[in-house]
Amino acid sequence: MTNPNVRHVPVLLTETLEFLRVQPGSTIVDCTLGLAGHSAEIARRLGPKGRLIAFDRDPEALALAKARLDEVCAELGDQAPQITLIGEAFSSIEQHVEPASLDGLLADFGVSSMQLNEAPRGFSFMADGPLDMRMDTRSGLTAEQVVNEENEGELANLIYEYGEERRSRRIARAIVRGRPVTTTAQLARIVAQAAPAMKQDRFKIHPATRTFQAIRIVVNRELDEIRDLMEAAPRLLKPSGRIALISFHSLEDRIVKDSLRDGAQKEIWNLLTKKPATASEEETERNPRSRSAKLRAAEKAVRTNRRR
Repeated sequence: MTNPNVRHVPVLLTETLEFLRVQPGSTIVDCTLGLAGHSAEIARRLGPKGRLIAFDRDPEALALAKARLDEVCAELGDQAPQITLIGEAFSSIEQHVEPASLDGLLADFGVSSMQLNEAPRGFSFMADGPLDMRMDTRSGLTAEQVVNEENEGELANLIYEYGEERRSRRIARAIVRGRPVTTTAQLARIVAQAAPAMKQDRFKIHPATRTFQAIRIVVNRELDEIRDLMEAAPRLLKPSGRIALISFHSLEDRIVKDSLRDGAQKEIWNLLTKKPATASEEETERNPRSRSAKLRAAEKAVRTNRRR
């Protein structure tokens, strides 16, 4: 059974399913399985000849998602699709998926509710915990290492670039002076004291939000992962195969938008969204985290090798 304490609401679910146009017998990849919110609904539509392949580098999320998908398959009985779960980063997709074999590809680049809500994971300043922030807790640099080992200039640069934080130099200086920094609460306090919330901030976000975002992106190589996926996707999709990509901040969305636009100019993609789809007022009331979600979709062009 799935963990009853974990609440997961898939963002833009209806819109995602519509853009992916999931048909019985299709092969669909979910690059960001999370707690299987999107994948569970995709599985219900695939039928016994369909296949779902899903990636997640977070071992805890993968175990919970497997339990949820096992329940869905038990419910579907002989109408259940084949499901393959892969506990790796989605940038490894070409090691596991054959070229031109996919009917659809989904990626939801947001951090899952489970990761944000569990203090020991160190993703959030809302509860005190160790500075970790790794999606794959088995390997890689921790946030504590980044915060304590980068020099002040590099720390300022990454907070500015990946957090889009204008006060990055002031924040980096305060972090270096406050070392060693070992917990989320300590880091949040240092940032808030160095760069208090501004009155004109429209949504009254916590002053440490952008700094935490920047460090998380660096720890998990998030933007490089997205670039790798955007490069691989056209090779993996069949002609007329579809891609649906959900971003939560401007850096992610910019990579997706530019890649799809450039691909459309090269006749690789037919764009299905001139402007991104966003959550309805009803959805944002039900799930406030959906407020910043942007969904872009495209279809692989049938002819990509036409001579000019």
